[in-house]
Amino acid sequence: MAYIKSQEEIEEIKKGGKILGEILDKLAVMAKPGVNTWKIDQTAERLIREAGGRPAFKGYKGRESDPSFPSTICASLNEDLVHGIASKEKVLKEGDIFSIDIGMEFPAGNSKKQEIRNKQRGFFTDTAITVAVGEISEKTKKLLKVTKAALEIGIAQCKVGGTVANIGQAIEEFVKSQGNYGIVRDLVGHGVGHAVHEDPRVPNFYDKAQEKYILEPGVVIAIEPMISMGDYHIVTADDGWSISMADKSLCAHFEHTIIVTEDGPVIATKRPSEK
Repeated sequence: MAYIKSQEEIEEIKKGGKILGEILDKLAVMAKPGVNTWKIDQTAERLIREAGGRPAFKGYKGRESDPSFPSTICASLNEDLVHGIASKEKVLKEGDIFSIDIGMEFPAGNSKKQEIRNKQRGFFTDTAITVAVGEISEKTKKLLKVTKAALEIGIAQCKVGGTVANIGQAIEEFVKSQGNYGIVRDLVGHGVGHAVHEDPRVPNFYDKAQEKYILEPGVVIAIEPMISMGDYHIVTADDGWSISMADKSLCAHFEHTIIVTEDGPVIATKRPSEK
């Protein structure tokens, strides 16, 4: 199947994922009151390029008619869920929660003309974290804890012979057991590796249609629970990118790139700070 990666490709994905996890750890500690998101974004791009990679999101277009995404990271604050644009005006303050979503092509590969001629390019990994800026309420801490645990539960389902539907079902059942949270339905995880977004879709809820995607050795997917303290509906801002909760409730987002192997799931983007 097209979404199965070879062992050689997986080794490259592991290399890139390790670097990206290290970079995200460095960005997370920058999230302090008074820091603007542009500074974090500039650091992200510098670290990716110094490592021999290329920012996967900067210049990205969902469709040819869409505006190009202008940032290296997706910088989303509080009720903003994903695809927030980093800027000097977006300044972190005490009590905020800040989601950093970052993707990288590694190695960066050749120029466009060489890439077409030689068919040489890098491999993509994708990861995200939501962090507290200073002190946050106990209720908000629980939101972050539940969303992170939902990711871990989704990862645990990545066993050979299982299905993508099992991942969403496990996440949904866990989140519902934790309280009255909204599980975003219009945005889902995805395959990753040859491109930023590939098949299959990886919902954070049970979707019977995804039972057709069997988890085999070499499957590489990005699992990314997106959970709110209110309703699950979302809206897109006038900039064409920033997506926030329609009811303005706080929301969290955690993501890892996962490789399915015979020995169980491998977290390609695991951060050094994670046990």
